[in-house]
This record gives sequence, structure tokens and C-alpha cells, in this order.
Amino acid sequence: MALLVPPRADVARELGEVCRPLSWVPNAVYHGVMRRFSLPGVVSGVLRCEDGPQHPAGWLITVPVAPAELLTGSARARHAIDHAVTQARDLGAQTVGLGGLIATATDDGRVLQHRRDIGLTNGHAFTAAMLFQGVQRLLGLCPVGCRVAVVDAGTGLGRSLTGLLARRSAGPLLLLEPDEDRRRTLPADLEASRTEITPDLTRLGAADLVVLLGPDNATPLEDGFLRAHLKPGAIVLDAAQPRLTRPELLLTRPDVRVVDGGLVSAPGVRRRGGGWPTGLLSAALAETLLLGLTGQQGHFSVGAASVTQAEYLLGLARRYAHLGFHLAPPHSFGQRINLNRRFEQASWSGSGVALA
Repeated sequence: MALLVPPRADVARELGEVCRPLSWVPNAVYHGVMRRFSLPGVVSGVLRCEDGPQHPAGWLITVPVAPAELLTGSARARHAIDHAVTQARDLGAQTVGLGGLIATATDDGRVLQHRRDIGLTNGHAFTAAMLFQGVQRLLGLCPVGCRVAVVDAGTGLGRSLTGLLARRSAGPLLLLEPDEDRRRTLPADLEASRTEITPDLTRLGAADLVVLLGPDNATPLEDGFLRAHLKPGAIVLDAAQPRLTRPELLLTRPDVRVVDGGLVSAPGVRRRGGGWPTGLLSAALAETLLLGLTGQQGHFSVGAASVTQAEYLLGLARRYAHLGFHLAPPHSFGQRINLNRRFEQASWSGSGVALA
């Protein structure tokens, strides 16, 4: 398997994890080259499983296209991604995951689904499952009957998570989606008495727990906006790639708690490169690796993932539990945290909270 990822802001550090001399090149040079030239993907990480460390279990391939172009899904960006898919196939991958802005640039994989030489998955199914379990864990810190807000609820990942929350959660939902076309794609069977759908992002101030799924070009969220509109004592689960929150938010709003979303604990997977803390994977990478371990043939998650797909992946995670593949302990800005004693009592243990 292989996961395609966008370049990190610190490109020099990312490439330096694979080849140390590349860290000596200034980031400005890398970003200038990406803006001017069409470049092949770069193998920026290698994965090995502890029960078969002699052979790579997969690769991380950085697509050298600036985030602004990935957001717009330009023709150049899509061509570079298509080329990187071919690179992954030539490395021996049978399944390719579309991580972060790579999924955004390809309309959650739809523009690549014509390819029959390799399977694709956008990572939404396992990400939605891990975010659902993260929400369930954090609800123990919130008042009884608290409201959960999902920002960018009409995206592919947003619809997947909303489907899980609507079916499995007893609390009221606040679905924030500024794009009119995407609002129309939200499930029509949501209970009006429990769910509010609105384009007004300032309404996030009514929620005790806010899940951030962007960013994209329809969501003008930034630290200043969050600072001004978050409810006192709110918890933010930031699953955006790249993330929307910065540590400075906690300095100006010390009442707010920020938790990293979509992190999976996988101590049995050895990773060189990738940018996540040791022993952790992104949920999109975990999904791709699980499918690769089972020899998945053809496309898996393209567009919005279903509850059935999320449950299937949780079954695979139990099958490979000796490698990990469960919700990671709480982290904030890459650092493991303990929010308080009540949180510790509700912390992750065992194979996880079932969706049912």
C-alpha cells in the first residue's frame, strides 16, 4: 500500500527525515520549485510491521504541489496526483490512500476512480470511525445533553461522521456547512428536533464540543474567529489536515481545550518519516494499511464513506489488534495530554468503543 500526502509546511524537515542532506535546503527554495515546476512524487516514509519487518508494508509518497493548488483541485495538481498513483503502483502497492488535501483535490477520489490498475481509498471510513469514538470519549467532559458541532459537515468526511453521530449519538447536533450545494448533500433523514443545519459559522458558539474537519476554500476559519466565537469551556477536536488551530489559541482562550483528531495508536508499525509522533498513524494511513494487509482489490472508499465501511474497518482493526490500530490516547498539538481525572477515567483501553 501507499498513502499520498501533501507537503508539510516544513518541507526541509520532512525530506530530511528520509535523507538528511535534504534538510539543509531552505523551505523557501522547495516552495518556489513546487510553484514553478511539475515534479514527481517523493517517497517520504516507509512502513514496516513488526511481524514482517524484512519487507516494507507500505510507503508514504509526498505529492510536491502547494496546498493552495490542492485546495482548488487544479489540473496541474490532479495530474501530479495521478502520476503519484502510478509511482505507487510501480513500487508494488495494490491500494493507494489519499491523505488530507490529496482527497480534497481529487473530489474525495472521484476524479481517479476511472483507474482500474490499482485500488483507491480516501481514508474517510476509518477517520470517521476514530472521530466518532473520539467524540464519544470527550462527551464525558461535557454537560449532560451537550451540543456537538461539526464544521464542514457537508464534505465527504463530514457526511460520513454525521451519519455515525446521527445514528449512534443521543445528543443534539449542529451541522455547520457554508456551501449551499454541500448542504443539500447532508442526509435528508436527520431528525429536525435533534439537528440544526446552518451556514452560519458563528453558531459554533452554541456547542460544547466542536469538530473541525476543513479546511477548504469555503470555510474561512482561523484562530481569531475561533477565539471570538467558541463557547466558554468548549472542547475542540481538530481533525483538519492541515490543522486549523494553533497553540496560540490556548494562550488567549485558556478555558478552551484542543484535542488532535484522527490519531491512531499502532505500536506494532514501524515508520520512518511521516511527521506523526512515534507509535501513531493518521486514520487515513491506518485505513490504507489495514486494506493493504488484507489484500484489498479495487476501490474501497471513494466519495462519502458508509457506516458499513466504517464498521468493516473496525473489524479489520480487531483482526490486527496485535499491531495496535485503535484510537490513540489524547494528544494536543502532537503532545500527549491528560485533561483531568474525569478524562482519565474515560480514557481509551482495550480494543475500543464499538459503534453499535
